[in-house]
Amino acid sequence: MKAIRKQRLFLLLFILVGAGIAVGLVLMALQQNINLYYSPAQMIGKEAPSGVQIRGGGLVVAGSVVRDPESLDVAFDITDGAGTITVQYTGILPDLFAEGQGIVGTGKLGSDGVFYADEVLAKHDSTYMPPEVQDAIDKAHGQPEKTVTYREPGA
Repeated sequence: MKAIRKQRLFLLLFILVGAGIAVGLVLMALQQNINLYYSPAQMIGKEAPSGVQIRGGGLVVAGSVVRDPESLDVAFDITDGAGTITVQYTGILPDLFAEGQGIVGTGKLGSDGVFYADEVLAKHDSTYMPPEVQDAIDKAHGQPEKTVTYREPGA
């Protein structure tokens, strides 16, 4: 094998190994930042992983909000119509948080079946519901998924 071919082969192998390592590192970094959405029915059905950062949401069940008068701890139930799960949260809830309203929380599902939220987000007006929550509610009630059709202007 000629020296120039040997150099090209080593350069090609070096580039391939370097690219493989770079792709592996990027995938590892992205995997830690992925927050998958799970409905209460999926959490109850053990589809959601325990101890891993996830998003979950649904409608706040009326009469389920329990606040600790000594701290900022609050517990409430959320439902998608097919299942109900308890959410534990420590902090100040959003101003728009109310019973019967849609919320999305980020946190971890405990082995005890309780969703421990680090962040709770509430809807922002009377007609908005987070898309994940609306899809979960529609699926629980057997309604077909909504599709959006694009029409050309003037058509």
